Parts: sequence; structure tokens; C-alpha cells
Amino acid sequence: MERQRRVLITGTSRGIGLELVRQYLQAGWRVHATCRSPERALDLGRLAAANRGNMSIHPLDVTEQRHIDAMASILNDEPLDLLINNAGVLGPKHQGFGHTDTDAWIYTFRVNAVAPLKLMEALADNLAASGQGIAAALGSRMGSIGENDSGGYYIYRSSKAALNAVIKSAALDLKSQGITVVALHPGWVRTAMGGPEAELDAVESVSRLRALLERLDITSSGEFYGPDGDGIPW
Repeated sequence: MERQRRVLITGTSRGIGLELVRQYLQAGWRVHATCRSPERALDLGRLAAANRGNMSIHPLDVTEQRHIDAMASILNDEPLDLLINNAGVLGPKHQGFGHTDTDAWIYTFRVNAVAPLKLMEALADNLAASGQGIAAALGSRMGSIGENDSGGYYIYRSSKAALNAVIKSAALDLKSQGITVVALHPGWVRTAMGGPEAELDAVESVSRLRALLERLDITSSGEFYGPDGDGIPW
């Protein structure tokens, strides 16, 4: 009998993260959903209640190493087929030239660039145990240096550019363990972060990302993809 595939997703209380949970459950996966405050994630709780045995909710503040260590202890030696580092922040409202708050910048870096690496470090053995584990991080075209033709957004752009560097290095370091590491741009999505004018809804974005993830293997590692699998320049 084929083993049920397993995924851990961060930042699942709303938006893209919540839709990732919903669609992976519908596809028959065992889902580990994490968020900072499960008691306030009512939609996530309803999904868990309707999918007992196939879904677990875990409290996880990705900026807290003790939370990451606790998550690794909970999984223990459970094989993990997919890790999706979805948790992210846009940063402060004002982050143009001359308006870059240092504390907010550091916090944004911790969430967007540091946390994905720390989670990969903590769960690398679980990903390797699956035989073909994938570690994906939700990046952004705004982190592409090659595509930056409008400036501004110093805090968010630099944090996502740093994430790209993390992904590239991790892809090289984890290749010997058979782990594929990629950055994924979900598109401009109508969420609390993306705003009401965005081009895609969460359902369409996640459907495209899932289809892309199904096509990836170790030869794809170290790449930066758009939602339809188009390569994005670093």
C-alpha cells in the first residue's frame, strides 16, 4: 500500500497558507498546518475538525527557535515529502528611500529569510527520509534584482532577495540528501498582503503552485519559479 504523502505548511491561518492546507487535504495528503495563534485561526480549526486523522495544527512562531525545535521534536523521524515555507510579512507601510525603520527591517528579515533556513535545517532529516523531499519557500518577483525597475520597498525587496540567496545555497547543500529546494512566486494574489486589486485569487494561485510542485524533481533544485513554472531571474 502506498504511503500517504505528508506536507508541513507555515503561516496557514489565512490567505495562501489556508488554501494550501485546503487543497492538500482534498488531494489526500496528511497535513501539518502551523500558525502563531491556532486558537484564533477559526477557518483552520474548522478544516481540522472536518479532517480528523489527516490534519494537525501546531503553534509555530517562525521567529522563535524554540518553536522550530519543538516542531522538529513533534515530527521526530516522520518522513516529510514537502515543506512549504509560506509564512511571510510585507513589512511596514512606509519603506521607501528615507523611510526604512531598522527594527522593522530586522523583523522582516527574520520572518522572510532567516526562518525558512532554520526550518529547513530542523527538518532536513525528515525531508531526506521521504526519498524525494521538496523544500519550497514562497518568494516574490519583488525580490528579483534583475526585474527591479521601479525601486522602493527596500525592506520587503531585500528580505526576499536574501531568501533567494538562502534557497540557492540550500539547494547545493542538500542535493546529496536528495532534497529539492526551490523558491516560488505565487503571483499577485488577493490576500490581506496582496490587496483587493491583485490579479489572482488564492484558489487559482495555489492550484498552479501545486501543479508546479508535482512536476519538480532534483534537477529543478536551486531555481526560482513563477506560478506557471516560468523561470524568474534572481
